[in-house]
Amino acid sequence: MTTVDIGQLSDFESGVPHQLHVENRVLVLVRIDDDVYVLDDRCSHEDFSLAEGEVNCETAEIECARHGAMFRLKDGEPTSFPATRPVAHYDVRDFDGRLEVVLP
Repeated sequence: MTTVDIGQLSDFESGVPHQLHVENRVLVLVRIDDDVYVLDDRCSHEDFSLAEGEVNCETAEIECARHGAMFRLKDGEPTSFPATRPVAHYDVRDFDGRLEVVLP
């Protein structure tokens, strides 16, 4: 397990997906108020960037812009078709406003 510094909480606007390149991975980070979520930045239905999608802050989900599949930010589980498989999610730690993503 590795932790990687990904910036400060204040670097990320709430409700806006941000693409991150971290140790040979492409991730999508979404901040909703003080909660931060990180998933693999690829829709499990079709290899498309989730960072290009829209975030529903009320339900804490992200929508794939290509076909409309929705994923829960807390665990990467799909909540609508056409996606049927989850995307990987990663824990995020906040140390006095500095964020670290935990990679396996």
